[in-house]
Amino acid sequence: MFTTLIVDDEPLAHEVIKHHLQAQTDFKIVGNCYNATQALSYLANDSVDLLVLDINMPALSGIELLKVLNKTPQVIIISAYQEYAIEGFELDVADYLLKPVSASRLAQALDKVRRRLEPPPPSNANHPNYIVLKVGREKRKFVVDEISLLEAYGNYVRVWQGEQAILVSSTLKQCLQQLPQTQFVQVHKSFVVNKQQVVARDNQHIRLTGDRQIKVGKSFKDRLLGLL
Repeated sequence: MFTTLIVDDEPLAHEVIKHHLQAQTDFKIVGNCYNATQALSYLANDSVDLLVLDINMPALSGIELLKVLNKTPQVIIISAYQEYAIEGFELDVADYLLKPVSASRLAQALDKVRRRLEPPPPSNANHPNYIVLKVGREKRKFVVDEISLLEAYGNYVRVWQGEQAILVSSTLKQCLQQLPQTQFVQVHKSFVVNKQQVVARDNQHIRLTGDRQIKVGKSFKDRLLGLL
């Protein structure tokens, strides 16, 4: 259960967020603050996992609040003003949503928060032949030897097994951390390949089992030598 604090000077905004969060059973609202000063007081005594934060508030803005916090939780900014988005992301917020926010858009933002708060399950020495990744709302086993390619796809990763690709909620880096480093290698900012399924290569491309061709990134070309 992820504890959530809502900070917004508009009471209606609290009701909208509360309504949308009812479908998200792993997020629990533990507090409601109607200005940044109240939020500072709350966070001085209690920590939370997630801050759902407005920007334009009296006395102290949401951005100013983030800058003075000693320990910042995960943050989703929900604002009527898009011009603060760059500054928000520079402060490492999980997402930036524009009002009025829809349930589906908030759900996407909460998925990002989940990925940040839930570390990837560690490799299990007793089960070295598979890894566990999140697909939608469930966790699923993937047999390591059957994975030919990992492909970054926005905020997700496509896990290729033969001609089938499954979209998992993870980053490429998190996936790679679970896989045996002697078997999998990153060859592009968007691609990780299974060495055992590499059948040919040249100076710019790798060909995998099934005749799938992958481009090699310029900064990864030194890794070609260990592939064949």
